[in-house]
Amino acid sequence: MSDVRIVGFEPRFAADFARLNYDWIEKYFAVETHDREILDNPATWVIKPGGQIFMALVDGQAAGTVALIPDGEVRLELTKMAVSPRYQGRGLGDRLMLACIDHARANSVSCIWLESHTKLTPALKLYGKFGFVATPRDPNSLYSRADIRMERVFDVENPVADM
Repeated sequence: MSDVRIVGFEPRFAADFARLNYDWIEKYFAVETHDREILDNPATWVIKPGGQIFMALVDGQAAGTVALIPDGEVRLELTKMAVSPRYQGRGLGDRLMLACIDHARANSVSCIWLESHTKLTPALKLYGKFGFVATPRDPNSLYSRADIRMERVFDVENPVADM
């Protein structure tokens, strides 16, 4: 593949972050209020509370993204993961997931959790590949489309055992 880099969020990526996510959400579901909050103002909803957004760049162009939002002191929510259809199947999702896991380990995170939908089979396979397992759903989820919740627990006492 061409030159691929995973980089942290910069304000210049805000429109790409929104576009990549609106594209897939509109394709499969209806855009919800919480989607708009995060996608239209990522600095407020993700970065300011201490979260991170990673961008996958191919030849300098935004091709994929994922966000991590703090949920308490040692937990992160993985959300807004998207790869442009043009670049799907080329390992960008793997690279974005590795960036999330590396970020979690570097920050002594005990768990990353996410909500998704069971019809998003490629996404669920990706999450499973990286150690996410299904857990009970949150009855208070902010997303009406969420029909599965998954998490990946980290061994913060023995990080080598977690690899």
